[in-house]
Amino acid sequence: MRIISWNVNGIRAVEKRGFAEWLAAENPDVLCVQETKATPEQLAPSLVSPPDKDGKPYKSYWASAKKKGYSGTAIYTKEEPKNTGFLDDERFDGEGRVLYAEFPNVTVISAYFPNSQDAGARLGYKLDFCAAMLDYCKKLVKQKKNFVLCGDYNIAHTPIDLARPKDNEGNAGYLPEERAWMDKWTSSGFCDTFRHFHPGEAGHYSWWSYRMKARERNIGWRIDYHCVNEDFMPAVKSSVIRSEVMGSDHCPIQLDLDIGLVL
Repeated sequence: MRIISWNVNGIRAVEKRGFAEWLAAENPDVLCVQETKATPEQLAPSLVSPPDKDGKPYKSYWASAKKKGYSGTAIYTKEEPKNTGFLDDERFDGEGRVLYAEFPNVTVISAYFPNSQDAGARLGYKLDFCAAMLDYCKKLVKQKKNFVLCGDYNIAHTPIDLARPKDNEGNAGYLPEERAWMDKWTSSGFCDTFRHFHPGEAGHYSWWSYRMKARERNIGWRIDYHCVNEDFMPAVKSSVIRSEVMGSDHCPIQLDLDIGLVL
């Protein structure tokens, strides 16, 4: 099972940059998308149900923000899940922050964590969201369910997760409170899959500013993650950052699983 996650920074914008063709060529079992900035009613059928490499249409599910052109998540999947849903918390569902799809052996979650914004203007909201996600994932584990939490966490966890940690102390995404939550997250029985395979390696990023040729110079941040419950880690075969894929200020991240799941 291959799961790709990508903050596309506008599904309609990335459509113009070859999204459908890229998706068909990559042919993942599941694609989690963040920052869609659209409702499915605003999109062409070719984007709601794009074909896989064999011409079979993907099924798509959407969590859109009430505010037009803002936030939003989606999941594309080859086969219909057992169930889909939201976080059931209007504070976050109203911004389309979370969408999950439940398959027989794993629940796949597409999440767009809030940006804490300049001077931590939205830090309280961000930390409330983080707490809600932690509680939700703990409940899944208590129910004996495995999960993959895919998405843009908007947090660089450690100094090696961004190119210029000293320069960014006190900036959104690298605030002490955000990093402390990531410490709590990874000490709660949940695993950052990329760091599992690449411990201590710097220079791997998933987001770059559009300014100052940051991507060309690889001055970036690793803020996109595939995290799983630790009991599920034996099923994880690889976790990689697809930095060569263009089209957004984020790049896709890819997770390969061997779980005997028929999709």
